[in-house]
Amino acid sequence: MHTVFPLLAIGPWEIVALVAVVLLLFGGKKIPELMKGLGKGVKSFKQGMNEVEKEILEEEPKPESKPESKPDEKPEEK
Repeated sequence: MHTVFPLLAIGPWEIVALVAVVLLLFGGKKIPELMKGLGKGVKSFKQGMNEVEKEILEEEPKPESKPESKPDEKPEEK
């Protein structure tokens, strides 16, 4: 049973209605400016995520190589 987030299931008619509401609210001339701002926001978000990922990878401790230990040597018995 899929009851998680049933409001997020958007069909084609809902998309058409959303586009119509956006056109009515902002008008045709304002939408390109809004999309340009949205694109810049997404671009800066991706750059920030890449920078954080790079910092995490640089700070990640590298595996230390342990010096090879010699097996216990037994004194020669005579």
